[in-house]
Amino acid sequence: MTHQQITDEPGTPVHKLSLRFSSTRRGARLARQLAVQQLTEWTGLPHDSDTAHTVALVTAELATNAIIHGRLPGRDFRLTLLLLPQPAAAVRIEVTDTRPECRPRHSTAEPTPPDATSGRGLLLVEAYADRWGCEAGDTYTKTVWAEVTRSSGQPSP
Repeated sequence: MTHQQITDEPGTPVHKLSLRFSSTRRGARLARQLAVQQLTEWTGLPHDSDTAHTVALVTAELATNAIIHGRLPGRDFRLTLLLLPQPAAAVRIEVTDTRPECRPRHSTAEPTPPDATSGRGLLLVEAYADRWGCEAGDTYTKTVWAEVTRSSGQPSP
């Protein structure tokens, strides 16, 4: 586990946390729970805030995609959380897996058939995150990331 509190330099995150999880449903669930817990510790927002719900949903979708589409036997995925300073005031969620050739596609590329039982996770990410994308840092991994702007912390209905 890597946890850093970074000085408030322009463009650098205020906090950073990076952990590896097993590429299993349990690993994805733990990543989602940890993301919400870390958000509430860093920001003081309640667990039932809109931001916490959005971070949970986006983390769950990215982690699930990593274990379904980015998994190689015996390889973990990594969750990195970054608390970005003003003016962005956002949480950046990064999920790194071991299948750089399996890049996510934007929903405008090819719509999911209405009778499909999967394939809508990135639609949720697009709807709830302010920005998202994918980067291949090397020939062995890719990172799918999303940024969620922090709200005032009002509980969601």
